[in-house]
Amino acid sequence: MAVHITLPESRKKSAVPDAPKHLVTPGDVITTDTGYMRGHGTYMDDDKLKASLAGVVERVNKLICVQPLKTRYNGEIGDVVVGRVTEVGQRRWRVDVNSRLDAVLMLSAVNLPGGELRRRSAEDELMMREYLQEGDLISAEVQAIFHDGALSLHTRSLKYGKLSQGVMVQVSPSLVKRRKTHFHNLPCGASVILGNNGYVWVSPTINDEKTESSGGYEQDLEPVPSTDREVIARLRNCILALATHKLLLYDTSVLYAYEASRQHQVKDLLQPDIAEKVADDTRQRLQMESG
Repeated sequence: MAVHITLPESRKKSAVPDAPKHLVTPGDVITTDTGYMRGHGTYMDDDKLKASLAGVVERVNKLICVQPLKTRYNGEIGDVVVGRVTEVGQRRWRVDVNSRLDAVLMLSAVNLPGGELRRRSAEDELMMREYLQEGDLISAEVQAIFHDGALSLHTRSLKYGKLSQGVMVQVSPSLVKRRKTHFHNLPCGASVILGNNGYVWVSPTINDEKTESSGGYEQDLEPVPSTDREVIARLRNCILALATHKLLLYDTSVLYAYEASRQHQVKDLLQPDIAEKVADDTRQRLQMESG
């Protein structure tokens, strides 16, 4: 059995030096000047402005706030999200979308099989587990935000619905670039849903005809060919490499990373040095394109 050993080496300096950042932890004094306004992530104690969370201090004129280093997803109306059903309730499903609170998907906010349009009945409520049950993965859109910050979802468009035959990758929500569309059929033979909430879904190319006939709630359980599985695994490892090296995720960056990885085996992309090389090649190509 072959074992890969990586020897210690000096850390490389970033190509783009970061500006000095004022890092704070909870309880740290940010300033004793009473002329500043208190923003998010701060509180006043004995005329001292202190940090209530770990993060970077940001100043805008007289307003001081702390941006957390790691944060949960804060949804916006119209966002595309990928989530996992955690509970089937009364006329609603609860969905984990990497936010502070579970999102809510109402029975009235989903497509009925066949695209039928009518009021939801008691029979529909009894059939809820036929549509979605605990553990199912779905794609949806943020419809509204409740007063407590919880998100209300809908899947009324046929491009949303239950997900199957793929793999989900979790990255930081801040790395997903906001674009006009987050559904991409890549030329390498796979489909990618880049959820604004940091959940990325990679699957074989989606057949729109099947989705339209089922209303988006039938799972395709046919075996996936080994060539498609290899493409999915390669894309998954490329996305992890980009996320590790803090590159924004969108269709172009993912495709460039895939092309840069073709000279390596899929399993080798999990090695830190090869993942860094793929990320550097992708960054250079993106810079050349933008420059």
